[in-house]
Amino acid sequence: MGCAKNLVDSERLMRQLQAAGFPVAHGGHVDGAKTVLINTCGFINDAKEESVNTILSVIAAKKRGDVERIFVFGCLSQRYRHELQQELPEVDGFFGVEESDRIVETLGGAPSPKFLTQRAIATPAHYAYLKISEGCNWGCSYCAIPLIRGKHRSTPVEQLVVETKLLAARGVKELLITAQDTTYYGMDLYGRRRLSGLLTALAEVNGIEWIRLHYAYPAQFPEDVLPVIRNHPKLCKYLDIPLQHISGKVLKNMRRGIDSRQTRALIEKLRKEVPGIALRTTLIVGHPGEDEAAFRELENFVEETRFERLGVFCYSEEEGTYGAKHFPDTIPEGEKQARRERIMSLQARISQKQNEEKIGKIFRTIIDRREGGYYAGRTQYDSPEVDGEVFIPADGNALQPGKFYNIAITAADTYDLFGSKQ
Repeated sequence: MGCAKNLVDSERLMRQLQAAGFPVAHGGHVDGAKTVLINTCGFINDAKEESVNTILSVIAAKKRGDVERIFVFGCLSQRYRHELQQELPEVDGFFGVEESDRIVETLGGAPSPKFLTQRAIATPAHYAYLKISEGCNWGCSYCAIPLIRGKHRSTPVEQLVVETKLLAARGVKELLITAQDTTYYGMDLYGRRRLSGLLTALAEVNGIEWIRLHYAYPAQFPEDVLPVIRNHPKLCKYLDIPLQHISGKVLKNMRRGIDSRQTRALIEKLRKEVPGIALRTTLIVGHPGEDEAAFRELENFVEETRFERLGVFCYSEEEGTYGAKHFPDTIPEGEKQARRERIMSLQARISQKQNEEKIGKIFRTIIDRREGGYYAGRTQYDSPEVDGEVFIPADGNALQPGKFYNIAITAADTYDLFGSKQ
């Protein structure tokens, strides 16, 4: 459940289980499995509810006799282990976010350190996530991640290069860099930010053709990363940078470490230093302190900035966080949803116009899959699962997932493009 970082954790555990002699299936491919492991998300209310509902559905399967054992791990289990044990006695064991070895041992296997850099890939074979660090030092008022995952801890460059070489040897062509904060990488190990050096080292791995950067924290952004993105052909001209808001008052309440002026200056610099870069951001509406004036400022910001990709979350008060202790959550849920819809409606118009401007242009596109009468692919400006896709008619074409093709864009809708192979 949850984010790509959780997916990487699951992939690592799967590899350890395989090494211990267990057959392992992932996701929806679990029919007939007698032992089910659920990696939970505990970030916001919707994610927690989804995790609990998944646990309940597997408990129901256990009661029918279809499943013998259930083990729950991950963020939700880390935060609420005692409560879950009380409420869900049918679960055979609860584990935290860094207890993979205990899970393997509980199942009767022996964890092996020699598989530290290996994973059983659960994504399509041609792309994979690379988690470069764990935890976070920022302490944003709304975020429980530091409470769950702890302080920022970088993985050494050498280990990440080895992991990337192993991924490339298995056919991975696109590397998706992820962490709670990728731009803080290296501070704990090297005394300074080393993201630019890491990206350069990863780009030297044979077989990797695209590298895409996610979760770039905007405060104290390491500007030496920009020439790497601009100049290296393997670095996608793409940056996922969650800004969350633009109102100075709301940013202060959020404890983001950056103000409105600095945010605007950073966006200007990103677009100046990396011409044509696609910026993806996420915003939070309904945070305490977001009155109508602050929300209108956010709307105007979205209209003016015209992000290439944008998502919106409604504020969710999380117990134990700074926000829950200091800022009452007084904005009604209906108002939060209405604000979200206003921003997304605005972004839909922006996205439609930007997509229409691509008609007639040719883009290098990686094919992800065949879907009905179309092949679905992505340009360097689109990340899997969260961004739009390029659809190419299957009739008359024999395209292969994981291969790159030059695609001429012939039509566009709000989020997706349509094209033909050149």
